[in-house]
Amino acid sequence: MDFPLQNTNELRGILLGDEISFTLVVNENDDWIQNIRRLSHPTEPMTNTRSPDHSLIPELKQGDRLPDYELLGEDGKHIHFSDFHGSALAFTFFFTRCPLPDYCPRMNKNLSVTQQLLATNPITNWQLLSISFDPDFDQPEMLRNYASFYRGNRVDRWMFASVDTNVLAEIAPRLDLTVMHEGASLSHNLRTVVLDTNGIIFRQFDGNDWTPQQLADAMTQAAQGTPPQ
Repeated sequence: MDFPLQNTNELRGILLGDEISFTLVVNENDDWIQNIRRLSHPTEPMTNTRSPDHSLIPELKQGDRLPDYELLGEDGKHIHFSDFHGSALAFTFFFTRCPLPDYCPRMNKNLSVTQQLLATNPITNWQLLSISFDPDFDQPEMLRNYASFYRGNRVDRWMFASVDTNVLAEIAPRLDLTVMHEGASLSHNLRTVVLDTNGIIFRQFDGNDWTPQQLADAMTQAAQGTPPQ
């Protein structure tokens, strides 16, 4: 998991592979680390820590078709990506227990604004989907309660769902999504994907620097069949 750093001078003397300690500061809208201290430096050379199994799974690119994975919807019913064919689909990953405002909360806040932007757009063939990778905790009732905080009564064309761990093991490496257990919590990166009306990857947004307007524009282009830029 990446953490923002306000004072880059704190990285002076820190080398790749160092074991460090730091203070994580969290407020309502942001988070960052400070008071960085080096604890030790490994004597063995760094190696690739990516799972060997993942290296056998090709990463999907723009123009590739997303396999028809199964999810569990907030209504307790199983759904598939193919259920949304005919509409442009934007989906992102999250978990409800995420404590960092720059991560999962920002993704769903961005989707909330995107939903408002698209609601004023003449296109109607679009769908938003927030997918939890914490299925044991994020049961359908939990997802519905969590969803109401971000979408309120605007339930039209925004669904929350969870992905089974076995399916996650297949889909994550194909989207360069990393999810790891860290004690009682989860460490992960951020991936938001736009599919066109045929289930083809139209665009992928990495990290949290993209804006709702950028996502809404990509959704509009995907829904209208405009070639990706």
